[in-house]
Order: sequence, then structure tokens, then C-alpha cells
Amino acid sequence: MSLLFVEISCEEIPARLQVDSIKALHSRLMDGLSEAGFSPVAGRSAISPRHMAVEITGLEARLADRVSERRGPRSDAPDKAIDGFCQSAGLTREALHVRETDKGSFLFANVTETGAVLAEILVPLINNVINQFPWPKSQRWSRSTVTWVRPLRSVSVLVDGAAIEGEVILGGGMVMPFGTLALGHPFYTHDPIQLSDFDSYLGDMKAAHVIVDAESRREDIMRQSGKLADTHGIELVPDEGLLREVTGLVEWPHAILGRIQPEFMELPAEVLVTSMRVHQKFFATRYPEGHEKSGQLAPYFLTIANRDCNADQVALIATGNERVLKARLADAAFFWHQDNMTPLETLLPKLGSVAFFDGLGTVAQKADRLANLAGQFAHYLAGCNEADAVRAAHLSKADLLTGMVGEFPELQGIMGGYYAASGDETAAVSQAISDHYRPQGPSDNLPHSSEGYAVSLADKLDTLTGFFGIDQKPTGSRDPYALRRAALGILRIMDEADIALPLDKLMKHAADLYHFDDSDEDLPGFFRERLRVVLRNKDIAHDVVSAVLGCHDGIGHLHLIMRQSAQLDSFLKTDPGIAVLSGWRRVASLLSAEEKKAALLETVPSSALFETEQEAQLMAAVNMLPEMMPDTPAAMAELMTAIATLAEPIEQFFTHVMINSEIDEIRLNRLALLRLVRSRMGLIGDLSQIEGG
Repeated sequence: MSLLFVEISCEEIPARLQVDSIKALHSRLMDGLSEAGFSPVAGRSAISPRHMAVEITGLEARLADRVSERRGPRSDAPDKAIDGFCQSAGLTREALHVRETDKGSFLFANVTETGAVLAEILVPLINNVINQFPWPKSQRWSRSTVTWVRPLRSVSVLVDGAAIEGEVILGGGMVMPFGTLALGHPFYTHDPIQLSDFDSYLGDMKAAHVIVDAESRREDIMRQSGKLADTHGIELVPDEGLLREVTGLVEWPHAILGRIQPEFMELPAEVLVTSMRVHQKFFATRYPEGHEKSGQLAPYFLTIANRDCNADQVALIATGNERVLKARLADAAFFWHQDNMTPLETLLPKLGSVAFFDGLGTVAQKADRLANLAGQFAHYLAGCNEADAVRAAHLSKADLLTGMVGEFPELQGIMGGYYAASGDETAAVSQAISDHYRPQGPSDNLPHSSEGYAVSLADKLDTLTGFFGIDQKPTGSRDPYALRRAALGILRIMDEADIALPLDKLMKHAADLYHFDDSDEDLPGFFRERLRVVLRNKDIAHDVVSAVLGCHDGIGHLHLIMRQSAQLDSFLKTDPGIAVLSGWRRVASLLSAEEKKAALLETVPSSALFETEQEAQLMAAVNMLPEMMPDTPAAMAELMTAIATLAEPIEQFFTHVMINSEIDEIRLNRLALLRLVRSRMGLIGDLSQIEGG
């Protein structure tokens, strides 16, 4: 078996695109080889800012010839038809043979298809991959018509260490011959690397000061940073996103520690971290557990240089970065002091001149809607002070007009909380303002208080209602206004904070605040689909999710659906649950067969018509169950426990009762009893959705 090695070099690939791009290169090469008839085996891959490399194994140098039988016209067809078939098959008449089929006598040809040669299919395959690569944004350069994320420098294709002859057609008269060389780090003088295979490539590139493998670079950054932080009795503030970005910015990392001037340590921690992270790609540090200042930010930052540095160079780089950070933090300190001189409430009138979105009014109008909605949500949140929730919602958008948020948009909400706390607002109000954008994703924390829940829920529901109301809905993978995230945030609060909300009523109220006739008809379904995603991500079986959603209309009981899905999923994995499902299937199967014969009347079974003890026992067991679906998770759990008692009476009923009695009245009464059983069992979910035996 042969091994394919492909290396592509270009100018710096943006860090945020690297993970997806190396996956795309690997998968598109695999797909192209598979389409050509090969059976590729996924190998290794690596990516750095200027290099992409993929290894694929399990390839044959040449596929075996394949003989296939092709049916032609009938044996008594006109000569013209037969000659046309011969021409298409590349055979003479003498090479054809006649065979009888169930549709008559036909001519057949055995056609030999020459097996593909790996070296020959790679040239068009590589060109196709490069021409159709799914970069979100790409560019042309010089006279080329082919686009790439940044200008290409070289494309190398090797099979078992041997170079493949070919070229990439860039258009505009430009071609790039396949090469066999790769360049090392641009800051160092090295001879070009002669490529052969993946292992030697990684080693040779490392010798040329390029760590191509992203995971190896990440580990090196963490190792160096941890060691450097330890020497100063501090630790890095965890920041996986920044670590991922920095890993994609450097090829030869070197950790350097710098100092933050003491006067800037009085700024809010979020301001310090954001200023370092967003503008400078610096890691913040903090005091570790056990230190008297445990958890507080330390007056140090850590930056990653893209080259080896001696002591003098480290000092020079640290000083330069300290000077740049000082200027950034001086601006932040100015905004901090200036903003604190202006109470949030005095900014509210200016929100009337700030548009929220075309067709959805101003930010001032949004703040008014949020205050109204937050008051509505407060009624359903235990321990929520309605007045504080309304006040926080009213002030929640005021910080958009502050200098700090203008400089650092990432801090909106957070700075409003700080400015509220430095004014006359209560702690509950300032905390709710700080938290009202949370959660902004699956890794973000929930708000810290009931008032925070109220404002966050109001903000997200208002946004969803408004954008759906003006037909700005997510389509396919596009969701420019993060509406899926807003819906998932509402569901996550309901789930993790254990809050039951009548979203149908609240949504109607939100629509009224916009003066819409009603909420958009697609919005409930949008919530239900997001809920399906949430439940599947909790490893709840898809058929269980469908079973529970199938017995609830609308979005008035989403919290119950969450709990019921988890309960039913667990219940059906127990012996009583398995027995209940088995019993339900026997009942449903029999009734389905009878209902196909004739419509059964909606009658109530009469105990006066029972002829056996088993009928009376099954009726007694059914009568112990509620007639309506429970409206709380606790009651639903009790119902599942109670339904488990039906398994044995159902088994005894089918064992001892002849349902198809010769007396029609008795037969229909027994079927009515089974219909009642099916109906009551269906209160825990639409069990017809459950798959399996």
C-alpha cells in the first residue's frame, strides 16, 4: 500500500480559520480519492500559520482492471442500434454474447474498465481541491484567477516519498509546479526542507524553527507559560479562546512575562483582561489558591513571541509590550474615571437617538420593553424582587453610551453593572445589569440572581420576538443576529435554574409590546427545535425526545418537557419501563389491527360487562392513574412509577382473556378497556415514537 503526503505553504492563515481548514483539506482529499475508486485510510495532519500538511495511507499505486457486464439492445434489434452499442462499448459484434432474460433475448458486452493510476489522478484532484476550497474569505494575487485565503507559495505532492509531477493552474497565465521543498521560519536562515514523509517533515521543520503540529505548539506554550508563571508565584487566568488564537499566530513560541503598572490595577478586572486579550493578545495572570490574594489579578501579563530570545531580547520585548499596554490602560483609566462622573440614568434620554434595528425602533424603546417584560418574568422567579428587576432592565442598555464600552464593546453590560454599583443603585440592580447578556454560549455562566434571570430572559425574548416579527429569521447555517443562541440561552436558564415559564403567554406579551398582531407563527416551532437539540446534547435518545414532544403542543410547558424527557429516557432503561413498553405495544398493536377493520366507538368500559377477574384487575389499575397529563416534573415522575403497575395486569389480561368474544357487546367492552389503557399510558409520552423491538 502507498502513502500520500501533501504539503501546502502560503502566507499567514488567520488563526481562527486553521482548525476548520486542515479538516477540510484532509476530508476533501479523502473524498476525492474515494470517488476515484481508492480506499484511503485517514492519516495525520498538521497546520501552522504558513503550512498545511496531510498524510493519507492505504492507497494502491494502481487499481485493478474491472470487468463489468453491460446490457445492450435486443438480439433482434436493427443493425444500426447494435452498431451503436458496439461503438459505445468499444467492442466488435463478435465480442457480444446473447442471453435470455425474463424480458426477452438481449445482447451483452463484457467491458474492461482500466484501473485508475494513483499518480495520474492526483494532479486533477489537487487542482480541484485548491479551486473549490471552502475558505470563508479568500483573495486573488498578481494575475491569478484562483483564490486562496492568502497567496500560495508552494504545493508539494509525494507518494511513498517520490514527487508527483504536475502543476496547479492558477489562471491568468500563472502556474505553480508541484514542488518538494518547504521553507522554515522566516526569521531564521535555513536551507529549504526536502520533503519525503510526515515524520521527517515534522522533525526537519522543527529543526528549522517551525512547530507545524498545532497541538504540540499549544502544549509548548502552556509548558513555557506555566514554568514562567511559577517562578513569580502566579498562574495564568484560563482563556481557552486566547490560547487557541495565539497557537495559530506563532510557529516557534517563546513565553515572555511583563509587568503592569500598579496604578492600573485599580481598574475592574474585566477591563484589564479585555484590554490585554483583545488588543495585545496578552494572557492575564492571577494569584493562585493558597495565596493571600487568591483569585485576584496579579500585576503581570504574559505574551508569546514568535522566535527564540536571549535575555537582552526578552527584556527589550517585555519593555516594548509594557509601554504599549500602558497606553491602552491609560485610555481605559480615562474612560473609567470619566464614565463614573455620569450617572447611568442621565444617559437614558440619549438612547432615543440610537437605533436598535431597522423596523424595531430605538434602544430606548427596547429598554422600555425590557423593563415591562422583566416585571412579567419576575412573577415566575422565586425570590425575585420585581422592582429591582424592572430597574435593572430599564438601565441595562445605558452603558452603550459610555466611553469604556465604546472602546471595548465586549464589556457592555459588565460596565453598566460597575457604574450602577458606584452610583445609588442596589447591589441586586448592578448585578442584574452585569449579567443580563448571560449566558452568551454553552461555556458562559448563568446570571447570578433571580433579577439577573428576569432581565436576561426579557432581553432574549424581546430580541427573538422582534426579529421574527420583521421576518429576519435564521436560514440554514446563517444566523447573523444570534437568534439560535438567544433561544438556547432561554432554554438553558429554564433548565439549569429549574424555572417553569409559560413562554407562550410571555411571547404574546412581548409581541404586544412591539404592537404586533401576534407573535410570529414560526417562533414556537423554532423553540421546539432548539429544545430538541438541547435534549439530544444531553444524550437523551432521539425517539424519547420525539415521544415527549409529540404529546405536548406549543411552548407552554418546555420546562416539563425537559424533565419528562430525562425521566422517560431513564424509565425506559429500567426493567419496569421495559415491561411497560412491552405491554403498551401489545395493547397498541391489537387496537391498531381492530381500528383498521372498523372505527371503534369512544365508549367507557363498563364493569358490569366484565366476565373475568383479570378485566376487573386491569380496570382497577387504570383507575388509579390520573386522567390528565401532570403539569409538574414531580407529578410526572409519580405517574411513571404508577404506570409501572400496569405491566402485570396487562400481561394477565392477554393471558386469560379472550378479547374476540362471540358476544359483540363483550368484545367491544374489552376493546374499550384497552383503549382506556392506551390513553392513560400515553400520558407519559407518545410511545408509538419509541423504536426497538
